[in-house]
Amino acid sequence: MKPFIWGVSSAAAQTEGACFTDGKGPSVWDEFCSTKKRVANGDSPDPGTDFYHRYKEDIEIISALGIPNFRFSVSWPRIFPEGAGAVNQKGVDFYDRLIDACLEKNVNPWITLFHWDLPQKLEEKGGWTNRDVLNHFTDYTMLCSKKFGDRVKNWMVLNEPMAFCGAGYFLGVHAPGRRGRGNFMPAAHHATLAIGLGASVVRAHVKDAFIGSTFSFSLVSPYSSSPDDIEAAERVDDLLNRFFLNPILGLGYPLKKLKFLNGIEKYFAPGDDSRMKVDLDFIGVQNYTREVIKYSWFTPFLKANMVAARKRNVPYTEMGWEVYPEGIYHVLKNLSSIKGIPPLIVTENGAAFADHIQNDGAVNDQQRVRFLEEYLAQVMKAKNEGADVRGYFVWSLTDNFEWAEGYRPRFGLVHIDYENNLKRTVKESGKWFGRVVRK
Repeated sequence: MKPFIWGVSSAAAQTEGACFTDGKGPSVWDEFCSTKKRVANGDSPDPGTDFYHRYKEDIEIISALGIPNFRFSVSWPRIFPEGAGAVNQKGVDFYDRLIDACLEKNVNPWITLFHWDLPQKLEEKGGWTNRDVLNHFTDYTMLCSKKFGDRVKNWMVLNEPMAFCGAGYFLGVHAPGRRGRGNFMPAAHHATLAIGLGASVVRAHVKDAFIGSTFSFSLVSPYSSSPDDIEAAERVDDLLNRFFLNPILGLGYPLKKLKFLNGIEKYFAPGDDSRMKVDLDFIGVQNYTREVIKYSWFTPFLKANMVAARKRNVPYTEMGWEVYPEGIYHVLKNLSSIKGIPPLIVTENGAAFADHIQNDGAVNDQQRVRFLEEYLAQVMKAKNEGADVRGYFVWSLTDNFEWAEGYRPRFGLVHIDYENNLKRTVKESGKWFGRVVRK
């Protein structure tokens, strides 16, 4: 029996900074943040946590805590500044140094190929709405596989396609800021295809590769027992939890209750039905909260509204997300009941709270300790009841740039002092997690 996989996660666009250093090209997030009022406080991915220059310090922290696995993403525009064409050797060299530094400290590197920072030059040609993105993604994946696959065996293709397609190409609240079904449907279909293409490229070029892709999953509950609320919750569940999962399992898009997306077939090319099915080694489960759904005639397309935790008198995080530990148990149990689903790894779970440095220099984030303790207990409950759960990664290693929310929400096990040279302080939650892993 293989040992349980313990780790921490991060993402290039949220931590690296150095957004225009050593030949890196602009990403959609660099461009998105340059427009006023799109990101809280006018924040941007620069400086992040300056991980680009301080990666050795952060890996030393991981090692000192006894955490054996570190998930990070490769920045596509750091490798291909224009998304395609000329390779930026300095970008390749950075990831070589990062991987070697991990291995020197006995920390296993896990690469995420795409964590939302699409090269801006590709976005100007349509981004994920343009099918050509698949050719460019294949070339990028092939380079990463060939360059890093001799040392990295654990790979994730895409991070949360519903998040970057839904927020970025339907609602417009994330980069690149596009809106509407006409952008969402092609972007979503091409993202689905990219999972299979990316996995097949890694499989072909990395010996003994362990390949997955991550998806956001939330327990979806109806607000009441009324048929309208129940049906609204079922629609939301199909969209949030099954829209990208079903096709890679060979089940096709769940369109029966999502009639407003029936037009997605016009973006198919011959053979896409079979291309969508993917042979993954694991499914990355990313869970933060549950969603309570109420029928709403006035809401376009879904006819459903999410009822905010603030309005339900339940505990919630700085993001406004309900603290509901049982949710991850039900997510894991529900997923494990799907015929043919690969093993599950929780690749992100965590919470943002208002952390503060105390007079003695410590960060005693007991809310986060309780959150992680309670959620992890539910993960183990699901595992003990037969769910094939192989691992658990906390989001995130450090506080970082939290997309459109800027730097205010803090998810890290390690505090970043943005006012004092980005000083690192391991929080009580980081010490607690280290103790859990070592046990």
